[in-house]
Amino acid sequence: MILVFGKTGQVATELQSHKDVIAIARDQADLSIPSTCTDAIRRHKPSAVINAAAYTAVDKAESEEDLANKINCEAPGAMASACADLDIPFVHISTDYVFDGTDTTPWSVTDTSNPQNAYGRSKLKGEQAIQASGCTFAILRTSWVVSAHGNNFVKTMRRLSETRDRITIIDDQIGGPTCARDIAQTCISIAEQLMHDTRKSGIYHYSGQPNVSWCQFANAIFEKMDCKTIASPIPTTEYPKPALRPLNSRLDCEATQDTFGIARPFWRDGLAEILRDLEGEHDKA
Repeated sequence: MILVFGKTGQVATELQSHKDVIAIARDQADLSIPSTCTDAIRRHKPSAVINAAAYTAVDKAESEEDLANKINCEAPGAMASACADLDIPFVHISTDYVFDGTDTTPWSVTDTSNPQNAYGRSKLKGEQAIQASGCTFAILRTSWVVSAHGNNFVKTMRRLSETRDRITIIDDQIGGPTCARDIAQTCISIAEQLMHDTRKSGIYHYSGQPNVSWCQFANAIFEKMDCKTIASPIPTTEYPKPALRPLNSRLDCEATQDTFGIARPFWRDGLAEILRDLEGEHDKA
């Protein structure tokens, strides 16, 4: 049995479609109280743990960095320590925001991290806590997560297309959109492989291909929807937010392919599935 922290988030929702997964919500383990995470792991005695829960309010984290650190650093550190005690693997989802977003080449797992906002700092501290725990782990950095669940870019563009023919979208942030369903399957596969080979423990990258800008991604969504809405490009400077975003979110995923045999997914395939799911929900309403 694999224990999953998180129940309503994008990846956590997808993980629950897999057999032998038990997902626990906040009322069973509150990440702002890290000891409850440790207690949950010891109570369930799983064969592996996946942490799909996090503080993800990027802009709000600028004024709530202590809470972000509690949830994104202290809680994963407590989970990892419990996994070390039970000698079971721990898979943790991290982010491209641990990098500063400079240059234009894909970030390697060995590149120096330099987060530019509170959210990124909290996630990096979480990575460091996991590495210090002594457990068998896989830290999976990903980017631009989308699905038919929760709040995300695809659902926002779909909603805007209902009332607007033209919108402006940032065009100088480049990355790989990644479907939550693909991330969930990858987490399961990595956890299973770590159970049999602890030498695979380490930090890995996983994102969809090809890399695009937010504006390009928006227009791909509209094209797939066969709607008339068009996204026009603007620079990040014209859409300021409290937290700085990296301009370069490209991730080098070769280590994940080489170690686990998991290739970068094509986000257009995942996007088609997401839109079909959303259309199905609309038909049921």
